[in-house]
Amino acid sequence: MNYLQKVEKARSLIKESIKKHPKIALGCSFGKDSMVLLHLTLSISPNIPVFALLSNTEFPETYQFIQDAVIQYHLNYTEYTYLQRKGEKCCGAPKVEQAEIALKHYDAWLSGVRRTEGITRANFLPIEEKNGLTKINPILDFTEVDIWRYLALHKIPINPMYAKGYRSLSCSLCSSPEVDEKETEREGRWKGTPDARGECGIHTRPLR
Repeated sequence: MNYLQKVEKARSLIKESIKKHPKIALGCSFGKDSMVLLHLTLSISPNIPVFALLSNTEFPETYQFIQDAVIQYHLNYTEYTYLQRKGEKCCGAPKVEQAEIALKHYDAWLSGVRRTEGITRANFLPIEEKNGLTKINPILDFTEVDIWRYLALHKIPINPMYAKGYRSLSCSLCSSPEVDEKETEREGRWKGTPDARGECGIHTRPLR
């Protein structure tokens, strides 16, 4: 499947999902993948509910970028926050709990995960159903190159932290910039810990 086919496949899945699930929202981290999903979805449903799960340890640049994006794209946006303390396991239960609150009144949500981003996501499916909640992954087949191509072609703004060497970006506690070009995309997540290259929980645990 080439790049254009992937884009069309993603658009078709978004359209079908919105039609099938009137109570649907878009989960957005405002990272590079989420910005592609956001752009694709807004071209189909400009007023779709968008939510983010943010800790108190996000980079200052991330907070500012989100504020700017909400204004630029006129988002129907809700933010859910949780406290994270240094030394505690990053994300995990607090983030999952906020995801459950965010999705309480929805029966489906759109997610920007990709198979090639990490081994933990290799077996994800385009449509996943768990405990009465449907999770749709429209850009699952996109590669990292596809993501950057889409962002460039559509002149989509990105978090300035990417310009500082980050490839997989989350909060300041669990994200590290690339050291060697041979590293995998999620090499910088939870680097040097047992959770290295792992997941925060919202994509691997049932949310209901």
